[in-house]
Amino acid sequence: MSLIPWILLGIICLEHFIFIPALIKRSGVAPVWHGYVPVLNALAILKIIERPWYWLIFLLFVPGINLLMLTIMHVELGIAFGRRSTKAQWLMGALPWIGLAQLSMGDEKYVGPRSWSTTKKGVFRDWAEALLWATVVASAFRIYSFEPFTIPTGSMEGSMLVGDYLFVNKLSYGPKVPQTPFTLPFVHNALPGSLTPSFTSWFSLPYMRLPGIREVERYDAVVFSFPPGDSVFVDPNLVGHDYYGLLRREGIREAGGNIEKFSQSPEVFLTQVRKRAMKRPGLASRPIDKKENYVKRCIGLPGDSLSVVDRQVYINGIAIDNPVHLQYEYRVLFSSPMKFAKCMKLLDLTNVDVNSKQRTNVGFSTLINLTKGEVNQLEKSGLTESIDIMSTTNRKGTLVMFPNTYTSEFNEWTPDDIGPIYIPKEGRKIELNPRNMDMYRRVISAFEGHTIQEDQDGSVIIDGKIRSTYTFEKNYFWMMGDNRHNSADSRMWGFVPEDHIIGCASFTWFSKQNEEQHGESKIRWNRMFKTVQGV
Repeated sequence: MSLIPWILLGIICLEHFIFIPALIKRSGVAPVWHGYVPVLNALAILKIIERPWYWLIFLLFVPGINLLMLTIMHVELGIAFGRRSTKAQWLMGALPWIGLAQLSMGDEKYVGPRSWSTTKKGVFRDWAEALLWATVVASAFRIYSFEPFTIPTGSMEGSMLVGDYLFVNKLSYGPKVPQTPFTLPFVHNALPGSLTPSFTSWFSLPYMRLPGIREVERYDAVVFSFPPGDSVFVDPNLVGHDYYGLLRREGIREAGGNIEKFSQSPEVFLTQVRKRAMKRPGLASRPIDKKENYVKRCIGLPGDSLSVVDRQVYINGIAIDNPVHLQYEYRVLFSSPMKFAKCMKLLDLTNVDVNSKQRTNVGFSTLINLTKGEVNQLEKSGLTESIDIMSTTNRKGTLVMFPNTYTSEFNEWTPDDIGPIYIPKEGRKIELNPRNMDMYRRVISAFEGHTIQEDQDGSVIIDGKIRSTYTFEKNYFWMMGDNRHNSADSRMWGFVPEDHIIGCASFTWFSKQNEEQHGESKIRWNRMFKTVQGV
């Protein structure tokens, strides 16, 4: 994080306490001593320029917007003391460090803000001011209360469908103060229709969260910044995916497809892949609040010990309830395509639910994502020849499963069988043994900002000191999709830090199928204004 923006901001705040008292005295709108007191100083400026007191709320609590408000206030200060030429307004807006000093030490009399009752505004100015104010208010609402979110993939299919438009409730867990305030309003991380960043990270703020209504609870549908999304491939088809997973996959190819060979010297192969990727398609980094937004269900809380055994999740050794719309992938055999079509109609399925279909010697074979209730319906319908749940053992030893390390234990993990995994809790101390280093290396380095060196003798050096234990500094969560066989979630990339949590998926306000993904285009009227279900 660059210190220059902070230094400039500090200087302008200091100049307010030095120069504003003189301007208060010349205007006579408040006692001079108000200029030396924080908050009262800002209120005095608003009185000088005759702007409402509630501007102070945006000035203090809406990062990004507050810098725009501050610039407007500086320009209007100059106008209130007669500096109304274009050159003078540009000086106060672009170089307030100089403009404030000149204004305070000058002899211009206070004439008050420009009166628009005697000056006709142009249509352009009318619209510009209305648009500016609407942007300020809407941005504040979006940052601190509710934000719209679209379901782009089928990882939560059943509970939340592709094409659902949700409102994310940021008040539930407490809204985050934007860490990257210089950004275009209403645009997340890229300009529409491109991968050009819509933000600049030259000025950033530390993580801060306002008080919330409650803590994250098990089974909440949580929207969060994608943890592996700090680096991305600059490619529209790859940008939202796990950069580290894609890098690993290409590194294994570089090793001739030999996973064991890759695991013996991963950096050798990953370095070659990175060099190619930097040239084409290109690599980019993103701050926390500009990573891709994901939505999954919170399954594990800080301090939990989690295991998945034969598809059943256990927390601290106890089996937990499954979400109502939990899905798995099944191989369903039909005697003919006609019976498959009847199945689609019976269960109201779309193309999103079907992963493959093909004619075989024994019938029409399909892979379909189904809930337990849908399986029961099919079995009673008489439409199928057989229904078999798909195995995930083909993912053993492929490094796709967290912690993405080649060891005898982790090579046995699959989406249906994983763990035990301790979910980090702030203040909890762990031993830095080889297993824990594999599990928490990224937590310690990427999420908690420490440098790690590991010697061949097994010793671990953190921030230059040999350590045998480590105490977690943050809380973490374990997120999983309801479409368990078709969800890239914590089982593949690990923990979600608390500072990545955005809000709780609250309700669906609109839902629409599209022809490309679903096979037909239509509005789902029955999903309008429905709350997001838990278990």
